Amino acid sequence: MDPITLATTAGAALVAAMATDAWHQAREATVDLWRRFRPDRAELVAEDLDELRGDALAAQEAQDTATIEQLAADWQQRLAELLRRRPDLAEDLQAVLDGVLDGSLTDEDRVRVQRQINIARDNGRVFGVMGGNLIYHEGAKPADGASRTTP
Repeated sequence: MDPITLATTAGAALVAAMATDAWHQAREATVDLWRRFRPDRAELVAEDLDELRGDALAAQEAQDTATIEQLAADWQQRLAELLRRRPDLAEDLQAVLDGVLDGSLTDEDRVRVQRQINIARDNGRVFGVMGGNLIYHEGAKPADGASRTTP
């Protein structure tokens, strides 16, 4: 599975696991990934997950799907960044997804994973919207500060 799809699926599964019996196992497996990547941040990730679980449970009880989707998007982004910086952790995240998180995904969640590719070149800007989330990327500025224009 490519890193973006893996992060997207794992983020959705992590938030879905918060309301299941697999939560403690999912939490520990996720924190363990950070222990290998940035041990100094592992406890902060653990605290964030505990706080997020309270938010996810409240949103689920209120049937607030927008909040649940936003919480999942936040973790999808975190996991994507983790894999961007440490591509060698992809196999470990896949193992966590297959062994711990996958059981918390509904069939609907499994088919909801989407992929969108937007590319900004030179001075280009890209605005992507997916699932109500706006993502903005801007190409690199020229080193001399001059703007690039095409006649």
